[in-house]
Amino acid sequence: MDLTGYDPAMETAPALLELGLVLLGAAGLGVVARRLGLPAVVGYLALGIVISPFTPGFVADRTQIQLLADAGVVLLLFEVGIEVDLAGLQRDHGGLIWAAPLQVAISTGIAGGAAILAGVAPIPALVLGLGVAMSSSVVIVNITRSRGRTTDPPTEKALLGWSVIQDLTGVTLAALLLALLGTSDRPVAVVLGGVVAFVALAAVAAWLLPRVLARLADRPDTFLIVSVASGLTIAGLGAVAFGLPLALAAFVGGIAIVESPTSSELRRQLLPFRELLAVLFFVSIGMLLDPHDLLDGLPWLALLLGLTVVAKSGVAWVLARFALPDARPLQVAVGLGQMGEFSFVLATLLVAADAITGAIYAAVVAAVAISIATSSVLVRVRRLST
Repeated sequence: MDLTGYDPAMETAPALLELGLVLLGAAGLGVVARRLGLPAVVGYLALGIVISPFTPGFVADRTQIQLLADAGVVLLLFEVGIEVDLAGLQRDHGGLIWAAPLQVAISTGIAGGAAILAGVAPIPALVLGLGVAMSSSVVIVNITRSRGRTTDPPTEKALLGWSVIQDLTGVTLAALLLALLGTSDRPVAVVLGGVVAFVALAAVAAWLLPRVLARLADRPDTFLIVSVASGLTIAGLGAVAFGLPLALAAFVGGIAIVESPTSSELRRQLLPFRELLAVLFFVSIGMLLDPHDLLDGLPWLALLLGLTVVAKSGVAWVLARFALPDARPLQVAVGLGQMGEFSFVLATLLVAADAITGAIYAAVVAAVAISIATSSVLVRVRRLST
């Protein structure tokens, strides 16, 4: 092979330049959003729309952004899983253990029923309903850690815990529904067995990883590499070997090692990576909005947003009043009031299986973007914090 004159840096330089410009643009619009009294996430979503192939001007390579966005979401949810102590939740907010799964079931039933009445087949309708029932863990983390937040510690713990239990409930329901839909060649029993097997793998990781990291405590560089690699590897194994959605596999892995003596240091090491890469998650959402399909999907957009308010936030508000005496029920309900990353996973599988139309898929994407922006703004209204 003749490599004369070949400069490998020139092959990657345009991609790196583009990535740098996207991050600078995200930082700039994030600052503008904050100056306007809005969460930075609104600026990130706006940037995604501006650089998408559906708007005039510069078009970013969504493939490379999506790869980094996926890595950011995985690290974020892995770190959130580490932070949320289920035993502590049961002790401090015991009502979450029954309220969050009940909300997912009720919301899925209501939203799925509405989709059936709108003409979608029963199983795809229930999958779509599950997408409505699930909130965005990425957004909830940002809500509870924003400088401009008005939430108090009990409400923040309730939001994080509710989100985690939502996802743990949702992944089981999704595995069952998708197996019934036939998106996988695996029988239902095999799919559910894969979930159980991954939980067992996560338990092994919970025993092994802290011991490995404890031996690396005096070598910060190696500790960092192993920390990041562990989150990505656990999530990747869950998705590739056991068929779980990537982000939810990261959750399970993080929850498994929450009691580790190295968990605090592990969270500290992951924080800069997940903060940077999670920004690209919101940019990637904006890049998915196709105005042409969205015009056809406007009735579906109105339905999905209405269901998010009534079938999810409304149900969560009622349940939170009984289950969370120390938290603020209305703020919890508004904080949960968005569709998120799990909705993308489910909608993408449905459209790939020809179970929903492109118009419905575009409506899901738009509902995610709009509900994220709206929820992130409204949850900071001080009247909700009283």
